[in-house]
Amino acid sequence: MDKHKFSEAEIAGVYRAIAERRDMRHFINKAVPTDTLNKLLNAAHQAGSVGLMQPWRFIRITDTSLRQSIHKLVDEERKLTANALGEREDDFMKLKVEGILECAELLVVALPNHREQHIFGRRTLPEMDIASTACAIQNIWLAARAEGLGMGWVSLFDPKKLGHLLNMPEGSHAIAILCLGHVEEFYTKPMLEIENWAAGQELSEFLSENSWKAE
Repeated sequence: MDKHKFSEAEIAGVYRAIAERRDMRHFINKAVPTDTLNKLLNAAHQAGSVGLMQPWRFIRITDTSLRQSIHKLVDEERKLTANALGEREDDFMKLKVEGILECAELLVVALPNHREQHIFGRRTLPEMDIASTACAIQNIWLAARAEGLGMGWVSLFDPKKLGHLLNMPEGSHAIAILCLGHVEEFYTKPMLEIENWAAGQELSEFLSENSWKAE
């Protein structure tokens, strides 16, 4: 037996959180305890990052008027996205794409300015700052599911407009709006599959050996 291996129950819990994680858009009116929120943010802060640059910044939105302004930005982009989808515009507008006004906690995740100072692991792949921050977001997502909380990742916004709204410095870059809170129930499968917008594919379609898989 591997001495570093978790117990069977602990292993099952990890895989369950991964399997049951959902991008949630429906929330109920129930507060998230402060200690729980802090645990989730600490989970995010423990994410791996290239060169230990820790490129994530979290802005907790507690001002109601600011939340409404963020919702307005997202709604503007939602309409522009719908228009860009052409023949799928009407179907897209029927989708619920966020829960900004309903969720208990609203977080904006951003990359800081002066990221060019971090070269280790980024000389040829500068986008690893985004990859590292995505790991932090995934940590929140999985920890939230384990705590019985839902989370939704919103990317329908103009980063410059959101940055201006939040007084972010030049060179910083908002990459996510996170809706976090209690839910009535978790979706049994991704909501975009439930709404027949898209269908996920099997792992075999994405796996190859020794060379690129022809498509």
